Amino acid sequence: MLEPLRQGLPPLDPAAVSSAASCALPARYEAVREARVFTRRTLDQWDVGDRFDDICLVVSELVTNALRHALPGDAGRCQDQTSPVRLHLMRWTERLVCAVRDPSHDTPVARDSEDFSAESGRGLFLVDSFSDSWGWHPLAGTLNGKVVWALFRLQPAE
Repeated sequence: MLEPLRQGLPPLDPAAVSSAASCALPARYEAVREARVFTRRTLDQWDVGDRFDDICLVVSELVTNALRHALPGDAGRCQDQTSPVRLHLMRWTERLVCAVRDPSHDTPVARDSEDFSAESGRGLFLVDSFSDSWGWHPLAGTLNGKVVWALFRLQPAE
C-alpha cells in the first residue's frame, strides 16, 4: 500500500501545464510554515475546489520530511544555510502535482508504528491517504538529490 512509485510522475504533458509556481525553502523548521503560506496563496489563485485542505496537508508533510530526514546533521536548525529544499506546484486542467526537491538520495520510507499516540512517524501515511498517488525519483545531471511528489485529481470546472 505505501510502496512509493519510484518510476516518477505518471505521464503528464508539460506543455499542458496551465499554472506553475515554486519557492525555495531554507534549512530550518520554520520553512514548513512558509511552505504552507506559499501553498495557500497559490491555491487561492488556482481554484482547486475541495482538494485545497488535502493539498496543504500533503505539502506540510513532504516539506517536514525533507527537512527532518533529507538534510545532513543539524541542518534543520541552521539559520544561515542556503535553500536546499524547493517546493514546486504544477496545475493541469484536472490534476495538480506538488513536488519537494531535497539533497538526499535516500528512498522515502514509511515507518512501521503501532503507537497511535506518537507525535511523528505518520507523514507518508498521510501523504498516501490524502493524495491520489505519490512517489519519488532521483535527480540526474547537475541536480543532486531526489524529488518526492504527490498527485491530486481535480474536479473539472463546470
